[in-house]
Amino acid sequence: MKKLIALLLASVMVLGLFAGCSGDTKPVETNPDASQTANKPSDASTGTETKDEIVNLKWVTVGNGMPENYDAWKAAMDAYLEEKIGVHLDMEVIGWGDWDQRRNMIVSTNEPYDIMFTNNATYYKDVNMGAFAKLDDLIDQVPALRDYIPADYWEACKVNGGLYAVPSYKDSSATFFFVYDQELAEATGLDYKNAHTLADVEKILEAMYETETANHPKGTPVFYVHQGGVDAIYGSKYDDISAGCPAIGVSYKNGEPKVVSVFEQEDVMADLAVLQDMYAKGLINSDANILAEAPAYNPCGIGQGWPSAADTTWGPNMKIEGLKAIAIQWGDSTVLSNATVQGSLNCISASSAHPDKALQLLELVNTDTKVRDMLFYGLEGDNFDYTADGKVHKNNSEWTMAGYTQGTFFNVSTLDTDTFNQWDEVKEQNENAVPSPILGFSLNKEPISDKLDALVAIFTEWRAALMTGADPSARENMLAAMKDAGLDDVIAEIQSQIDTWVASK
Repeated sequence: MKKLIALLLASVMVLGLFAGCSGDTKPVETNPDASQTANKPSDASTGTETKDEIVNLKWVTVGNGMPENYDAWKAAMDAYLEEKIGVHLDMEVIGWGDWDQRRNMIVSTNEPYDIMFTNNATYYKDVNMGAFAKLDDLIDQVPALRDYIPADYWEACKVNGGLYAVPSYKDSSATFFFVYDQELAEATGLDYKNAHTLADVEKILEAMYETETANHPKGTPVFYVHQGGVDAIYGSKYDDISAGCPAIGVSYKNGEPKVVSVFEQEDVMADLAVLQDMYAKGLINSDANILAEAPAYNPCGIGQGWPSAADTTWGPNMKIEGLKAIAIQWGDSTVLSNATVQGSLNCISASSAHPDKALQLLELVNTDTKVRDMLFYGLEGDNFDYTADGKVHKNNSEWTMAGYTQGTFFNVSTLDTDTFNQWDEVKEQNENAVPSPILGFSLNKEPISDKLDALVAIFTEWRAALMTGADPSARENMLAAMKDAGLDDVIAEIQSQIDTWVASK
């Protein structure tokens, strides 16, 4: 009886260790001051779990909500993660419409979680308020993860010299494409495949406008634009310094860390003039500056991605049976900046009791194909099955997690319907990307926050008129308002910060 009582007491003590892991009611008390770290940047500290303890991690991300088969999926994932790294995983998949509000609530109230998806829209702000753990001292504990992701990408995630995120190694650079209805483009008889500038493409569009096909009536628009406009005009040429205002940038082309007024640059002004001409000729839809969303079918549009996305995404999204799309690159280069890398990040909570385990999980996501496939495709035997040659056969389209939020694309198993691996194209683009001359620089907005907010508001006011070509006077009017609001002062302050950063390298 004494032995039995002793055994029961030991069991209670072990259960007590499990009860407090983050993701449960409260964090494990391995870091008793963790709740005080939410208001200042924090260095991550290693948790003190024992070898036999199963750590419960919570990952907060965005998608189409929680999967219906989540419990079965979790059981399969937990069994594998327990064997690999001694971890169980709780996911909170927040719907797109609720994401901003729910994410802000979690961060502002220091609600317990271990890993959170984020991007450049909120990353700097959250780091500066102390939401995320500093990873510099921990990243060497996961060498497979550290070495797998290119060094430039780690640099792109630094804030004030510190690392606070694991970037998703995927289409982390940016390449823009003209995406055509191939039948209509070829019916013109022109060499559209060698048209890489907006000026060259205008000639193709003029011929398309006069061409009749089953999908396109003659004399109707061939370049549908919504009120957001053609942002590739500046996005393909200038790094916006994560300032949030496209009117300020640094050129990718000349390699100089010089801040300029983007809409006063000759290359941007030339494209804006072409855009206005296209609008005047009816090549662009007349309601572009008020249209909330472009129609699914677009004879020629702009996409950011990779060539085969024409077959896998852009063509199917036009929702016309038998339509084949083709993508021709805008310009001659792929670009890499803080913003392109920060399109998908995963950060560890500054209050996480087990940042080391959270990093081990992210290492598996990026290096273990089984874990990656389970996150990307769902539950094996339900959402998908493996074929004899190791490819994935999707049984349904019911998996609601968003693959781009999780980790690399390059260890995801290909589908049995794929005739080639599109991720090879993406990886090649990344490897050939032109890096911004300010890659790794983090802007301190505080000295210019009021003026910068004013500039953003002015750009928002004029964006539709300017970036659709609808108003030829929009550029001059917008710039006049920006000059009055302190555009030159903002440029001077940012340049000063960049000069200091360059001198410190």
